[in-house]
Amino acid sequence: MSKNKEMESLESGVKIIRSYVRELPETPGVYRMIGDKEEVLYVGKAKALKRRVTSYTQITKLPIRLQRMVALTRRMEFVHTHTEVEALLLESNLIKRLKPRYNILLRDDKSFPYILITGDHDYPQITKHRGVKRRKGEYFGPFASAGNVNRTIAALQRAFLLRNCTDGNFATRSRPCLQYHIKRCTAPCVGYVSKEEYAEQIAEVLEFLSGESRSIQERFSRKMQKASDDLEFEEAAKFRDRIRALTSIQSSQDINVQGVKDADVMALTQDGGKTCIQVFFFRAGQNYGNASYFPRHQEGEAPEVILSVFMAQFYENKPVPADILVSLVPEDKELLQEALSYKSGHKVRIVKPVRGTRRRLIEFATTNSRHALQRNMMESSSQAKLLDGVAELFAMDSRPSRIEVYDNSHISGTNMVGGMIVAGPDGFNKSAYRKFNIKLADASDDYGMMREVLNRRFQRALREGVEKGDESWPDLLLIDGGLGQYNAVQEVLEDCGVLDSVTLVAISKGPDRHAGREKFFMDGKFGFQLPVNDPVLHFLQRLRDEAHRFAIGAHRAKRHKDIKVSALDNIPGIGAKRKKALLLHFGSAKAVETAAVADLQRVEGISAAVAQKIYDHFN
Repeated sequence: MSKNKEMESLESGVKIIRSYVRELPETPGVYRMIGDKEEVLYVGKAKALKRRVTSYTQITKLPIRLQRMVALTRRMEFVHTHTEVEALLLESNLIKRLKPRYNILLRDDKSFPYILITGDHDYPQITKHRGVKRRKGEYFGPFASAGNVNRTIAALQRAFLLRNCTDGNFATRSRPCLQYHIKRCTAPCVGYVSKEEYAEQIAEVLEFLSGESRSIQERFSRKMQKASDDLEFEEAAKFRDRIRALTSIQSSQDINVQGVKDADVMALTQDGGKTCIQVFFFRAGQNYGNASYFPRHQEGEAPEVILSVFMAQFYENKPVPADILVSLVPEDKELLQEALSYKSGHKVRIVKPVRGTRRRLIEFATTNSRHALQRNMMESSSQAKLLDGVAELFAMDSRPSRIEVYDNSHISGTNMVGGMIVAGPDGFNKSAYRKFNIKLADASDDYGMMREVLNRRFQRALREGVEKGDESWPDLLLIDGGLGQYNAVQEVLEDCGVLDSVTLVAISKGPDRHAGREKFFMDGKFGFQLPVNDPVLHFLQRLRDEAHRFAIGAHRAKRHKDIKVSALDNIPGIGAKRKKALLLHFGSAKAVETAAVADLQRVEGISAAVAQKIYDHFN
């Protein structure tokens, strides 16, 4: 864009923003800047909307990146709130949902796993839980990884002998399962332990997970000593093993700090324009693990601002502990404390320790953050080299920033699913993965399936105004298949008018699916191969294998769902009670399908009219 055009766009953006300023009040709220394709460029909060939005019209005071944002702005939207706290909470919610280009974004966010002691059964179960906390019971966490949870649950079972079977399995047991024989359960399912005795086991594990680990171990030690004194060596050995299990939980913690009960520890480091925030989770005085985050932000963003925005987004869908220990004071600390306290329903303190054990804990987290950032930068550098190799191999103008890989999965034409995975400079972008339920293609037409998937993907992009240069537009399409799949997708891209806007390549499996002998098909080069030890080949194989894994997973999920769906579910007026009566009478849904009207009427609760409706549905 020429200098004159840049100035014209900037002046146009300023003019648009000024048109809104006149009507804005000096009250709290959230504003959105929107581009010419209706994409949200930026979401911001303000204590006084009029004052904050006016600042975008003072061009000389804005950094270059904000000047670009103003130049792209075509309209604005506003939400007025009662308080600045409400504005902060709404802003973080919108940023996570809309992912605006000019905001600091928390990437790779996920729900953390918890340990759940269920509360809706006479004999509670210990299990791993992830997601919304709908089930009644006691939740402990978050843990940094599923591996931490699994290891902790296994140790807790050895220490407290709790069941981990489902309620359905529990109800149908007639004899103890393997968990009882390997001394991880007291077999309440077959009455080997009373409800009162099992309740004592539950009380002990709740006490341990609430931070009273020392008292539990001392109690077990006394019982072990008493059993030994009474010459009950087998009983003493049981308590010895349970004490070892408790010790294994505590020794698996990388670091524990006296006086830190419920707290998250956050340390931020920066290098080369990238940021890493390391988070350690402490609950009930125990370290539940740590995780690294690499928020996306514009170059030159202040670390205090990054940490503040990160915390607002991080706790948008997670429980907030009483204390948050930080390596530097975030921007708007007081406002952030107030917002998190309001959200969690208890007082939240954000503290930068300056001395003592808490200070050493911050130093430990900072060291971990620095190492994680160095590893990430090395991985990014390696990824960049591989992407450069891909660009050279496929004669692309520049390094691809978005690669989309497609594969289909089905069994004999049933449960047909297409899978799309996305990769780029930061590796696999799993939040961008998509699955397509194939509806129109013939069951025996693999090329037709690929045509349907790609047609739906690009028709939707065109409807939404997405085009080359946008973040969600692919630079490279990698198709799992040979020349036939390549030609099918090429037809789709030609019909959509986007063939010149993307590089298309098909990768076929080698003879007998031999890895390393894959053939590549692209415009002007059909059936060429790479040396078996070529790192770019290995990279493309990983992409292809990930697409294959994702497509198969989507297919299996669809097939499993279909297996669970009964043919009776689609009959109007047949609820759970009538469906149960029909299945008990006939033995299967298939038998109901072939039953005569007179036979259907013999089922309790099935009138002549309902019987006729069921018959008509299947015939």
